[in-house]
Amino acid sequence: MATGASGGQPSVLSTLPKDLPLDFLKTITDQFSPEHILGTGAFGTVYMGIAPDGQKITVKKLAENSPIARDKLFTNEVQNIMALHHENVVKLVGYCHEAQKKVVQNNGRYIVADIVESLLCYEYLPQGNLQKNLFEVSCVMDWDTRFKIIKGICQGLAFLHSISIVHMDLKPENILLDGKMIPKIADFGLSRLFGQEQTRMRTQNVVGSYGYIAPEYLYKGEISTKSDIYSLGLLILETTTVEKNCSNNEPSATQFIKSVHDNWTDEHIVSQWPHLYGDRFQQIKVCIKIGLECVEIDRQKRPSIEEIVNRLNGLWSTGS
Repeated sequence: MATGASGGQPSVLSTLPKDLPLDFLKTITDQFSPEHILGTGAFGTVYMGIAPDGQKITVKKLAENSPIARDKLFTNEVQNIMALHHENVVKLVGYCHEAQKKVVQNNGRYIVADIVESLLCYEYLPQGNLQKNLFEVSCVMDWDTRFKIIKGICQGLAFLHSISIVHMDLKPENILLDGKMIPKIADFGLSRLFGQEQTRMRTQNVVGSYGYIAPEYLYKGEISTKSDIYSLGLLILETTTVEKNCSNNEPSATQFIKSVHDNWTDEHIVSQWPHLYGDRFQQIKVCIKIGLECVEIDRQKRPSIEEIVNRLNGLWSTGS
């Protein structure tokens, strides 16, 4: 059982039910104060919550005008990750789906209505997301840390695919890092749970992050584990090269992929990291090769997550 900040005693959160009261979440976020905001996105605003015993959690308040219905986002996250326990998947510690009476305006009149708030609570990860650590800080992460992150993301995705969950929104913003820079896959609002023996599905409602959407999903609405592999390839390329996939609001990552393919030669790698050699030089080369294989237009040519994990494990050495 989790212990409080002082140690020894159970934490407040561990003694509460998973279904957390809205008043409790308001209290620990100081009434959803702007000072507690960790980030905002199309699907909601993320706050830091501080329990009375000092324990921190992340509280995501789902947006009413989200691109996907709020109830669907809530259900996806709770059903798909509530019971998951893996080192590289963010832990959902609680949720809230509660109606409160509010006075709202309707057709020029004020009425009392039940307004439902939907919130999701996760373990707090102090290093923030991969996007920030790759592109928004002055000190570039060393290669060993970035390689550890790539391996961790792949291991987390292998776990999800093994239980038939397709994430559908892999990107640097949705990879969170703990105090030891261990990556955790987060944000399962778009995730899909496949039935037994099911390998792909089709949808008319294509929703995702520009620059990371697999072409067969973008243009045909086809979803499979290979959709995640495409996004993973871009994540690997960005983490390896520390170059941003700037799609300029275009849905395709074609220009970024072409740039990596054309520019990241052996000579370029050496020029970027002249002090790297041996194992680490090989790791960078293979990560770029795997990343480019993952973003093949033909999904059948993309490697499986099991193959990717095996190849990366084969590169690991005691010196890394």
